[in-house]
Amino acid sequence: MGQGLLQIGLTLAVVLIFTPNFGKYIANVFMGKTTLLDKVMNPLERIIYKLADVNPQENMTGREYAYSLLLSNLFIGFLVYLLITFQKILPWNPNSFGAPRWDLTLHTTISFLTNTGQQHYIGEQTISHFSSMAGLTFLMFISAATGLAVGIVFIRGLTGKTLGNYYVDLIRGITRILLPISIIGAMVFLAQGVPQTLSAPLLVETLEGRTQYIATGPVASFEIIKLLGTNGGGFFGANSAHPFENPNIITNLIGIIAMMSIPAAMIFVYGAFSNNIKQAWRLFWMLFIFFLALVWITAAGEFQGNPIVNSNLGFEQLPNLEGKEVRFGWAQTALWSVITTATMNGAVNGMHDSLMPSGGFSTLLSMFLQVIWGGIGTGIVYLLIYQYLTAFWAGLMIGSTPEFFGRKITKNSIVLASVIVLIHPIAALIPSGIALAYPISLSGISNPGFHGISQVVYEYISASSNNGSGFEGLADNTLWWNLSTSAAMLLGRYVSVFAILLLADTMATTKSVPAIPATLKTDTLLFTSLTAIIIFLLSFLIFFPILVNGPLAEGFRLAAGQ
Repeated sequence: MGQGLLQIGLTLAVVLIFTPNFGKYIANVFMGKTTLLDKVMNPLERIIYKLADVNPQENMTGREYAYSLLLSNLFIGFLVYLLITFQKILPWNPNSFGAPRWDLTLHTTISFLTNTGQQHYIGEQTISHFSSMAGLTFLMFISAATGLAVGIVFIRGLTGKTLGNYYVDLIRGITRILLPISIIGAMVFLAQGVPQTLSAPLLVETLEGRTQYIATGPVASFEIIKLLGTNGGGFFGANSAHPFENPNIITNLIGIIAMMSIPAAMIFVYGAFSNNIKQAWRLFWMLFIFFLALVWITAAGEFQGNPIVNSNLGFEQLPNLEGKEVRFGWAQTALWSVITTATMNGAVNGMHDSLMPSGGFSTLLSMFLQVIWGGIGTGIVYLLIYQYLTAFWAGLMIGSTPEFFGRKITKNSIVLASVIVLIHPIAALIPSGIALAYPISLSGISNPGFHGISQVVYEYISASSNNGSGFEGLADNTLWWNLSTSAAMLLGRYVSVFAILLLADTMATTKSVPAIPATLKTDTLLFTSLTAIIIFLLSFLIFFPILVNGPLAEGFRLAAGQ
């Protein structure tokens, strides 16, 4: 176990060193400060603004920002839907793939548009190279930049700054952050053996004298943005467990750093905007402790293995290697599974369906919380909303008028914050209940009992939190699963985003009040601890019954030898 924990520790140390400086860079990009890429990107951005008829000096209200975001996403999604539908007649389709069923095409488009990456298809058997690059890869840049813009505009509103311009934030997020890193990352992946080609599948004669088709494609460019942009959809059906997507321990480490980089760095972006790095570090360490606890729970379970299997094989202790790639082992798989659900990424380097019950508990809880570290942009929003609610309740408890960042907390802002917190469980639990109640929905469930409950709930939690991973084994490419999870993705993404932008507008326009000795300070250890308590109280009140009837019940049953 020591070697596995050392692997985990060294990986997290790299992330810890990298994250604060990256957060400072992101803050400089969106605060209009000088960056290394200015000489290259400033002329390019001016051309884009002119072609798109965008005035970069124009500030939007919250409603204008929201309408621009929603309308642009709708238009882009419609174009990609048409592209996939007509991929048969478009270039770079060496396999002559036709159009998927309309419901699968709709689900796929919504999935990548909402930064979810949930896939009910096998990539190498369904999507052409052109659809992959011009459609899905394009959506991964747009959806990631959209989420980043939402996070930035919320921080601006919270700190009393003007909200900015959606199109400027979208373009700068792509040109200054996502695209440069993706170009470098794709070249590194290429050097490590990840393919990047437009050719047809390789035809190989096996030792048995049979012909085998080995799928390839523009994988390296796809892989880096799926990780960096927290989309998570795989070029291949096996996702990052496939050797062409994730061939070795180096690409695995790069993938982990890419997944955590922006979500964790956004905490320090907030610190830079608020001019309060002290509070950023307190929030970071709070989440880091939560994160380490989830990693430990998962790693311990995978290391101990399945007691029933070990007993039948005559071993006292044997790690659980079911559903794992030997080149990564139990430790890196356990770490990756927690990171991919904590960051709302959804990429997998092992099968979550094969995790021990403790792993199922950790992955589900990560998606329930949505703040450790949360999705790109949205993670910091949910974290700050929990702080906002903490300030409200703390103010009421001490008998003072609740305020946050020198601004009174109003009735409308609390209503909007409540909507943001509650839309996630509504979008997940209602369709889960329907799916478990009707046999037509249950037909796809491959595991009976408690694990089957986790399988269903995981699918909808993954959709509504815009994660995209799944307990594989669910026969989800049906009309019911495609449409119901599409609805969950749309609700979890756009209803939340609309409420977030309205809340940002409300906070930005609320008159500030001078600080007095009785003003509640938010950068103290006490307030950070209260925030942690509020996060877990709200999450457990909503989701604890699911955990009890799913992974916890499965774990107790396994411990009893059943």
